[in-house]
Amino acid sequence: MRIIFAGTPDFSVPPLQALLGSEHQVIAVYTQPDRPAGRGRKLTPSPVKELALATCLPVYQPLNFKGEPDLAALESLGADLMIVVAYGLLLPQRVLNAPRLGCINIHASLLPRWRGAAPIQRAIAAGDRESGITIMQMEAGLDTGPMHLIRPCPIDERETGETLHDKLSALGALALMESLPAIEAGISQPQPQDGASAVYAHKLKKEESLIDWRQPAAGIDRLVRAFNPWPVAQTPCGDSMLRIWDAVPLQAETAPSLAGSVIAAGSAGIDVVTGQGLLRITRLQMPGKRVMDAADFLNAHALAGVTLG
Repeated sequence: MRIIFAGTPDFSVPPLQALLGSEHQVIAVYTQPDRPAGRGRKLTPSPVKELALATCLPVYQPLNFKGEPDLAALESLGADLMIVVAYGLLLPQRVLNAPRLGCINIHASLLPRWRGAAPIQRAIAAGDRESGITIMQMEAGLDTGPMHLIRPCPIDERETGETLHDKLSALGALALMESLPAIEAGISQPQPQDGASAVYAHKLKKEESLIDWRQPAAGIDRLVRAFNPWPVAQTPCGDSMLRIWDAVPLQAETAPSLAGSVIAAGSAGIDVVTGQGLLRITRLQMPGKRVMDAADFLNAHALAGVTLG
């Protein structure tokens, strides 16, 4: 097939690599415009653009699809199929109709659970035991289309946003290649979603990363893992903001101090009182400094008796 690929972040790279190694022809790549990044705020291409340029693929970077020239350019490509993976733009109906077989999406959840922008992090924060990949035929609604293929993936007990991201990115590439023969042959029979069971994974906001120590330790632990590596859970500590990269919930019969109180700090970690149980911080970071293990951090900072939050 003649395929248009639309994607932007690292998550989209393995599916594009799989297509490039297949019998199909990637005729164009769509990705978000270059964005400022790093301390110098230099315009930086997306990971998908970097791969496309390295393999001499034509790259298109429209701000949106509201202009006639961008719509006409896509239609003129004469694609059989468009594959969308974390592209970051809403596609109007005219784009969805342009390829002969329409547009399919690789979505990082078991739809209809966790439709929307942040399914990986929301699944971990909610305590889900399972995630997965859905290959979905796209329609005008947000992640509402019928499903060609579903492949589950367990969420491990200590899963982070980063580790689940990497697992699902690889699984997405496999599921895509598994689904394409039936889609190409016109024999795939996508199943409608149960809209009544839909749950939305709203876009992550930085303010969500602020820890509320009145919550149970298990819930704070899930937040820490879900928001690693972005936006990273954080808590005020005096005049600074500590970023918490890794932590472990501990059982405690009663709360000996107010929530947020540091009751122990040693080589094993920094134990903080929560609304239920203790949270042991094992890796953390001060503003402008590198990420440290708790033992290294305590060599330079005294936290025993401090109240966080």
